[in-house]
Amino acid sequence: MFDSINEISNGGIVPSAWLRKAVHDDIISSGKYKIQEANFQPASLDLSLGEKAYSLVCSFLPLTGSVESKLPELQISEIDIRDGAILEKGRAYLIPLLEELRLPQGIRAKTNPKSSTGRLDIFTRVITDFSDQFDIIADGYEGRMYLEVFSRSFTVKVQTGLSLNQIRLFKGDQACSPGELQEAHQSKPILFAATGQQGQLTSPNFDNTIGLSVDLKGTSEGIGFRAKKNSALLDLSRINHYHPADFWEPVYADDDERLILEPEEFYLLSSAESVGIPPEFAAEMTAYDTSSGELRTHYAGFFDPGFGHGEDGRLGGIQPVLEVRAHDVPFMIGPGQKVCTLAFEKMLEAPEEWYGPKVGSSYQEAGRILSKHFKPGVSTRQLKMFEGRVG
Repeated sequence: MFDSINEISNGGIVPSAWLRKAVHDDIISSGKYKIQEANFQPASLDLSLGEKAYSLVCSFLPLTGSVESKLPELQISEIDIRDGAILEKGRAYLIPLLEELRLPQGIRAKTNPKSSTGRLDIFTRVITDFSDQFDIIADGYEGRMYLEVFSRSFTVKVQTGLSLNQIRLFKGDQACSPGELQEAHQSKPILFAATGQQGQLTSPNFDNTIGLSVDLKGTSEGIGFRAKKNSALLDLSRINHYHPADFWEPVYADDDERLILEPEEFYLLSSAESVGIPPEFAAEMTAYDTSSGELRTHYAGFFDPGFGHGEDGRLGGIQPVLEVRAHDVPFMIGPGQKVCTLAFEKMLEAPEEWYGPKVGSSYQEAGRILSKHFKPGVSTRQLKMFEGRVG
């Protein structure tokens, strides 16, 4: 059934209907564990943690061998995570995923952390056998996938079946032709002006990218959050459970709308611009150009069709959340300063369902910066008040 995908002449990102066919045909399989319907997203599939985790001496790539052949010399311990286990902050772990791949020729894949994972400062990437790249899975690959997990800010609890990352399949060339996004923007607005200029449309770049800056409009409620250095255990199976003040502190811009990022501190901020992604496109936040500063802004990079667009196309955009960490030296950002790029690509076909509540999406709500594990609707002002009561 999945082989009929080759009858489609164009190239692009494989949508959810074809991902379901891939599972039906064992192109993607998970053995005795059934792939849950909730794992299917408009342009990706959530992958699930297996039964074991291995603490590692260091990260690695298998290059000319299998992942399993490298483990004996690099693993410190083996951990059973079926009933839950703790992953310590600042230590690398390798977790075999439940899903295995049997990609046909002409189909390749790419993986990325889920939004919730990135917003918790959990660095993840997939390793496959005989590979010299993270997250890139070669055309026709057959074998297991292994997830490297490194939690930088919090000690976390995980268990079998939990999803920390996702996979996209690609057929042919998914690149948009030059100016394609600008043309689409004329009929289905994609980029909306920066904060303070709402209602005014701007335009994507000719190379089908959008540059994003940080929303630095100073208010009494602050502009975002910074992870606390010391906090309690965070169980990733708990949703809408934790109070933000136990893990985060508010961040404020100065009177000139500038923010100095402290080295190796983790920040959650919003972009000044709002974005809406029509169903025929998907996007990915791309690597930051270090020539403009030692700054990382793309822990979780996949943006699905329908993000900020809405079922009827009238949502009017949502400000993407930026997961930011400065390296080496303090780094100042100011109004309009671009800190990351959102690159758009074509879908093979528009998905039947778009990003939003119907597919269980957690971040179609404007203003929600923290991950789904925290109680919603808590502003930075309320967080500061809470800190004052307990401090």
